[in-house]
Amino acid sequence: MSTASQGRTQSGFHWPRGGAALIAAAAAVLLPAAAPPACAQDYPLRAVRLIVPFAPGGQVDTVARIASAALSQALGRQFVVDNRPGAGGNLGAGIAVKAEADGHTLIMVSSSFAINPSLSAHTPYDPRRSFVPVHLVATAPNVLLVHPSLPPRSVKELVAFVRARPGKVAYASSGVGTPPHLAGELFASMAKLKFVHVPYKGGGPATVDLITGEVSLMFLGMAPAMPHVASGRLRPLATTGLRRASALPKVPTVAESGFPKFEIVNWIGLLAPAGTATGIVERLHGALQKGLASPDGMARLAKLGLDRAGLGPSEYRAFLDAEVDKWAGVVKLSGAANR
Repeated sequence: MSTASQGRTQSGFHWPRGGAALIAAAAAVLLPAAAPPACAQDYPLRAVRLIVPFAPGGQVDTVARIASAALSQALGRQFVVDNRPGAGGNLGAGIAVKAEADGHTLIMVSSSFAINPSLSAHTPYDPRRSFVPVHLVATAPNVLLVHPSLPPRSVKELVAFVRARPGKVAYASSGVGTPPHLAGELFASMAKLKFVHVPYKGGGPATVDLITGEVSLMFLGMAPAMPHVASGRLRPLATTGLRRASALPKVPTVAESGFPKFEIVNWIGLLAPAGTATGIVERLHGALQKGLASPDGMARLAKLGLDRAGLGPSEYRAFLDAEVDKWAGVVKLSGAANR
């Protein structure tokens, strides 16, 4: 083809040189902007798996079922809880971290998510990079409980009691490296106390031995603590948040009892695999924000001794980063790390 005939149509009309590029540019100006990716618009496309890395019946499982009901109602697809207990939450997290980042596999985690990487170098996820924070659902402090036969009725009296008996007062926990264990270690460090730590295989057996007087004290989650406080079988000395717990408003905090920097808060939140579209994350957050802020949602969380947090992705990210840093320091202090 000759130079003169280049760009000539079958009708003989000549396009200017570069005419195709000019037409494309004009179309880009005149046509409306492209729609957002269909995955964010149409999500969810099918049932969503919500992994719970703990056994059925526990607090995280119960919260996950409350959240899944709210999400199912708001988004029109079934959110199905899939319990994958084992290795302190690492088994379920290891499954979730390998899932496709399309919003159809999520995971509900607790404080142990921020603790586990400091306990072991073999944790199957990076708490800062492997997941996208979606919604911090709820928080609750622990309760410092003593057997009623123990004389102290305040944190100040407990400190004096233990100092007079170094290495003779035993405190229970639900296992090495668990929040109750680390709460005890942090308290002992701040108060300069020497306890005997007695780890159990779970909070249930530890609580039983505290009730029978086999051990003297322990830090326990709000929900499992409340029935024993109400019955008088255990005495609460303090809670571990910076503010008094709504469920125990007359019980002071450890912070206001002479240790202002002491804060241990249990939390439960929703994560998605890293790479999940921002539109999907925001849609999930919005649905949970609306569902859990309802009177029914608030009441169901309060019944578990939990306060609704309601933090969105960016706030949850800042909270999670701070938790990872804090627990790394406490684990180092406790000597519980197993590298």
